[in-house]
Amino acid sequence: MLSRRSAFRSLAALAAGSPLWSQEEDVNTPVNIHEFEEIAKRKLHKLAYDFIASGAEDERTLRANREAFDRVFLLPRVMNDVSNIDTSLDLLGTRHDFPIFIAPTGGKSLVIRDADETVAAGALASKIAICTATGAQKILEEGKPLVWWTNTIGTPDKASAVQYCKRVEDQGAKAIVLTVDNPYQSNRDRNNRNRFDYGYMQTGVPKPGEPIPPPRVPAKAVMHKPHTPNLTWEWLEWARGAAKIPVIVKGVLNPLDAALAVQRGAHAISVSNHGGRQLDGAIASLDALPACVDAVGGKIPVLMDGGIRRGQDILKALALGAKGVLIGRAPLWGLAAFGQPGVERVLWMLGAELKLAMGLAGVRRLADIDRSLVRRIPA
Repeated sequence: MLSRRSAFRSLAALAAGSPLWSQEEDVNTPVNIHEFEEIAKRKLHKLAYDFIASGAEDERTLRANREAFDRVFLLPRVMNDVSNIDTSLDLLGTRHDFPIFIAPTGGKSLVIRDADETVAAGALASKIAICTATGAQKILEEGKPLVWWTNTIGTPDKASAVQYCKRVEDQGAKAIVLTVDNPYQSNRDRNNRNRFDYGYMQTGVPKPGEPIPPPRVPAKAVMHKPHTPNLTWEWLEWARGAAKIPVIVKGVLNPLDAALAVQRGAHAISVSNHGGRQLDGAIASLDALPACVDAVGGKIPVLMDGGIRRGQDILKALALGAKGVLIGRAPLWGLAAFGQPGVERVLWMLGAELKLAMGLAGVRRLADIDRSLVRRIPA
């Protein structure tokens, strides 16, 4: 096992731009997202890999997100003309080639320097919208057609909310994603075990030649740390009054909150348990999806994130009522394995798998996908 000093030197080498992959394998070596993760796991230090891969506490919700897909089976239709498959959709005023969006994720700085910009560049090349608080501005300033959704946890006072919404709208954001399920920092056993220093999330890993300081903020010290414990539905009213771009509420699991989001003016919701990283024991996103879709009643679009690893996973989520899915860890595994080409390959792979799954299931366009296409089988 590496010493702590060796560990951070390994991370520093990544931050300095050292190659992340070997001569023996290239971006076409992995044939699915699971294999991208295996390569990423080999190339990342344990501290970085565990931060990205882990869930809260016993990781029941993390596992449930994947297991939920195993309980949903497809009922394909036959004798339909699927010569041309259309995966495009109109969502919140923008045309998208795929119902796939990059979710906001922390920890990119642990993978490689300027990771947010690299992932954004991969999203631009893939024509996929990205949700991120940082990293998109440089691309937008260059006049490139990146579809950028900004992410915020919502500073719970009106003046800050109004200022933020006006600023990101002026910067070119197409939507504001308000993440609402992290009032406090969660308890993550893997981070606690590694004595992970959350200071690296802001400063990045130490540069080559810099002394390696002891952990300033070990994970145990930030458990119960407040993020936005006083965030309320008022934020939506402030945002809607300050900017014309739509607001997506991310982190909804309870159908009562789904209905309330409609009442309080959300333009869309994302059914999400934060990738299993917040409240352990919370319901899997896919399991929560149908009730939230029913509660919304078609008044606003419903997105979903959590556990997406295959194109058929996306098809199942769409069949249960999602208009699109957000993916978080998958692009990071591509990034850690092969940099920007890895991000692009992961996005291409999911889009290609979705098209193939639709064709094999006998559906030609997204509008043809509904609950008649799936059956839930109890575990």
